[in-house]
Amino acid sequence: MSAPFDSRPPGGFRIITADERMAERRGIKGVLIGISGIGKTSQLWTLDAGRTLFINLEAGELAVQGWPGDEVRVRSWEMARDLACWIGGPNPAMRPDQPYDTTHYERVCAAFGSPEQLAKYDTIFVDSITVASRLCLQWCKGQPQAVSDRSGKPDLRGAYGLLGQEMIGWLTHLQHTPDKNVWLVGLLNKQLDDFNRPYFSLQIEGSKTGLELPGIVDEVITLAEIPREKEAPYRAFVCTTLNPFGYPAKDRSGRLATIEEPHLGRLMEKIRRPLASPPAAQFQVALLAAAPATPTTSTTAQEG
Repeated sequence: MSAPFDSRPPGGFRIITADERMAERRGIKGVLIGISGIGKTSQLWTLDAGRTLFINLEAGELAVQGWPGDEVRVRSWEMARDLACWIGGPNPAMRPDQPYDTTHYERVCAAFGSPEQLAKYDTIFVDSITVASRLCLQWCKGQPQAVSDRSGKPDLRGAYGLLGQEMIGWLTHLQHTPDKNVWLVGLLNKQLDDFNRPYFSLQIEGSKTGLELPGIVDEVITLAEIPREKEAPYRAFVCTTLNPFGYPAKDRSGRLATIEEPHLGRLMEKIRRPLASPPAAQFQVALLAAAPATPTTSTTAQEG
């Protein structure tokens, strides 16, 4: 779970005591992925509508047409970046000419209003990170870094390099949003390798974001259809890295089973429960006893 950006002046230093750290309420930051039409956006119905803000980049809200919660519609990368700054607050590590710095935050607050409006929300539901990456790439192609200095022609390598920087900066800023859960919805991509074996990945523009995203968020959850012998398949959350289906998944909390009920609200409740056993017990694995050594021919001859 994340911690907020430190707002102390540069050079400030303070050790956070164990009691203070244990008393902090930190938000859960996660990615919910699945194939198109599996029911990712419909997970909004499992959340408290009065405490959830729906950030809609997908324009595919038909599944939640009657959902009685607040919504923000985003159609540009500049808007997505400004929203992240407004929600996450200023990052004191940024220079004055960089996004998410104090100047950027003050400008966004002047445009959007006081961030106290966000106090009513516990969860930010972003649909989807796949569309966010497309908006970001379109914006990156219009920047100076995407134009070759020598020929003056478009440089896709420069555009994709900037895309990786922008997306990682955006995700990291949302990760440090204090006191709020942030869930990013994404499409699951199924491909075949050279040996015709299926493998799965997040559908997102550029390779850098897809590779680094699991290390940024707390939870990676795949909503999938689980097959059963002689019975109809059922939908469930796949939650752990080691799973028999090969789906992308990760559980930083240590509280989730490999397969969980497809209910995001109850999943977060389970993540916040106390652990049944101390965390150290998870690493106490009994090693297999070493097999007795078999004497070789040369050893037998020497003994004789």
